Order: sequence, then C-alpha cells, then structure tokens
Amino acid sequence: MSMNIALSGLGAAQKDLNTTSNNIANANTFGFKESRAEFGDVYSNSIFSNAKTTTGGGVQTATVAQQFHEGSSIYTNNPLDLRITGNGFFRVTDDKEPQQELLTRNGAFHLNKENELVNSEGKYLLGYNNTTGSTEAPLMEGKVEPLKIKGDFGKPQQSDDLKVSINLSNKETQPKKSPFDFNDSDSYSHSTSATIYDSLGKPYQMATYYVAKNDPSSMPPTGANSWEVFQTVTNSNGTEKLLKPDASLSSANQVVDAAGNVTGYKLKFDSNGQPTTQPLDIKMETFASAGIDLGGANPAQSLIMKYDNLTQYASAFEVRKFEDVNGAATGYLTKLDINPEGQIVASYSNGKNPIVGQIALGRVKNEQGLAQAGGTLWHLTQESGDIIPQGSIADSTFGTIKSGTLEQSNIDMTQELVDLISAQRNFQASSRALDVNNQLQQNILQIR
Repeated sequence: MSMNIALSGLGAAQKDLNTTSNNIANANTFGFKESRAEFGDVYSNSIFSNAKTTTGGGVQTATVAQQFHEGSSIYTNNPLDLRITGNGFFRVTDDKEPQQELLTRNGAFHLNKENELVNSEGKYLLGYNNTTGSTEAPLMEGKVEPLKIKGDFGKPQQSDDLKVSINLSNKETQPKKSPFDFNDSDSYSHSTSATIYDSLGKPYQMATYYVAKNDPSSMPPTGANSWEVFQTVTNSNGTEKLLKPDASLSSANQVVDAAGNVTGYKLKFDSNGQPTTQPLDIKMETFASAGIDLGGANPAQSLIMKYDNLTQYASAFEVRKFEDVNGAATGYLTKLDINPEGQIVASYSNGKNPIVGQIALGRVKNEQGLAQAGGTLWHLTQESGDIIPQGSIADSTFGTIKSGTLEQSNIDMTQELVDLISAQRNFQASSRALDVNNQLQQNILQIR
C-alpha cells in the first residue's frame, strides 16, 4: 500500500514538473497561457475498515488548468501584429470554407501570396469582408469568412466634383500687375495645385489662381472684398490650358477679359467674411472645350467646384481642404492599418483608403473548458460552450484591438522557477519514501 502511495506521489510530482517545464519552455510564445497542475487526494473506505484509522491512498491529478489572465505587451513595427485587450479571442480556421473554428490569442498575422490574413501556421483569420469599397464601417452581419485584402482598388474614375474649403485673407491687396497671367506670379495673389484624373485614370495637374480685388471707392485702398479665381489644367505635353466656367454662370459672377471672353469667376464677401456669391457650386467647361488633350478619354468631362466653409477673415490665406471626391486611377495596395474596433483600413496608391474588412472576435462562457490544440490554439468543447460572436464594434465585452502590439505569454518566470524547485523537492521526497518502503521489504525478506 505504501509503495502505491509513494508511486502516486512520484507521478504527481512528475506531472507538476512537466507542467512547470512546459510553462518555462513557452515563456516567449506569443499568446501562450500558463497551465497549473491541480491535484486531489485518493481516499477509500469500506465497512471492514476503521474510518478513524484509515490513511489516504495517495494523490491523483485532478486537472491541468489553464490560466487565462492577460500577458504583457510587446510593441512591434508591424501593423498586422495584433493583441486583444480584453476577454476576446481571434477566430481562425484551417479551411477557406470554415468547418471548424479555432480560437487564439496569438495575433501575429501576415498576408499570404493570395493577400489573405493568416498566422504562422497558415490558419486563416476570420472576419467580414467589405467588397463595396465604402469608407464606412461594414456591418457585422452575414457570413464570417477568411479575410482577404484586394491588391488593387477600383476602376479608373474621372474627376467630377472638387470640394474646396478655404480662407481668403481680407488683408490682401491687389497684385502688382493686371490683367491676370498664369505665367506671371506678380499678377495673382496665391495659387494652389491638385491632381485630377480623366476617365482612363490618367492624371493631370490642375492649378487654381486667386487674385485679390480691392474696393476702388475706398481711399486709401483697404483689404480685399472680392476675389477673382482662375483655373488651368496642364496637358501631358506640359501645356497649361485655361479652364473657364461654363455658360451657366451668371454674368455678375463672371470675370471677362478685354476681348469680352469669360476667363474666370468671382467670389464676393460681406463685412462678416461670409460669401455673398451664390451659388457656390461653379461648373466648369468641358475638357474638350478647353482644348485639353485627353488621349482618347471622355471629352465631355467637366469639373464642379463645390466651395464649402468659404470665408474671408483677417487671418492668413489657408486651404483647409481641396478634395477630389470621386476621381482616381487604379490603385495598388501600399499599407494596411487596423483600428481599435478591428476595422481593416487599406491604403492604395491612388489615395483611396477604404475599410476592406472587419475582424470577427469571439469568446466562450467557460474558458477553462477549452481544449488545447497546440500552436496557441484552442478547440471548442461541450464544457466551453459555443463561440459567442461579437455583435457590434460597440460591444466592449470582447475587448479592443491594438495594432503593432503582441501579447506575450502570461508566464511569471520567477514563480515558475520556484514551482520547479518545489516540484523537484516533492519528487525527491516521494522517491525517498519509495526507497524506504523498498528497504523495509528487503529487511522483511531477510528475516530468518
């Protein structure tokens, strides 16, 4: 009996040593969760024995329990290195058509040759793909599938709408020279430039020139109370062509040269610095009318200058926004960013930054019921329950995602070394008990 008790102690000490050694070996494994061997005594009694004098029957391993508290962070320069701050798990799968999901806290992901997000073992990260090209967050509904990032984005689209937010300083005085000539910097007050695209995605340089105009009745001249605006587009051969407003512009807002030709438009302001020119959507002539060489692109292309938050304050000239709303060439993937809500924002070479996907987090009711699958992965079991999916990005019970950060193992090396020494001592003690038991048996056998 005593030999069996000592043997059970050896087995328990060995299990404790194995568990502690496994923890120490995985101290640098991202997302690893430490385990703890938990033991229970063996006790049996019968009607033929005295309960008051019955000893225990040894020890047995009750369970090897995982400890799911969070590990510390390690910061990297890779935006696809992710950690979850909270109780959630990343959901991954072996197959592109998910049959069985696995959970992990190891957020070291990368793009494979097909631009799918995978971990070091090739498991696919699950989420919601957004194929609409919208910059708005995709809804967390529909099919959960492997996340795939498009390498290119969108067909070429011609520029139509330009949104402009600008402050034209009322301290400006008229340029030294008149009339306006885009080749002479002394004939205009300020200029800006932007890239626009034709229907084939070919880029053109568009310049906007602002000419301050003073009130001629004011003596001495005060600052500007109106502005003349001129726009040009540079051909691929380097020729700069004047782009005029079309015939829909009222004559009061037209800028006319000495020959009676419309060359630009006026922006007028009241004493509070607010525009009196209406409407503030200025439609320009077609590119063909301006004599711009489009090389086979749509000749009917024209721009609408949409002025928003247009002011004339005493502060300096400031371009707050000059946005080409819909013009773009075909873009190629240059960068990925992941925000705390798990939205994947792709940056393309054409300047577009759509949200291309949403990472799907999950959790279970009973983390202790998860079964280890190796590779810092866990299987679902009946004890863990099914995956509880994240219903919305506002659900904070799953935690938030930190990009460029990995979760280290939650191993406390000092405690593990102490546990290792304790397990070793237990092993030696049980071994000694076994040795004493063996000597007693030997002594008995030698009695004559």
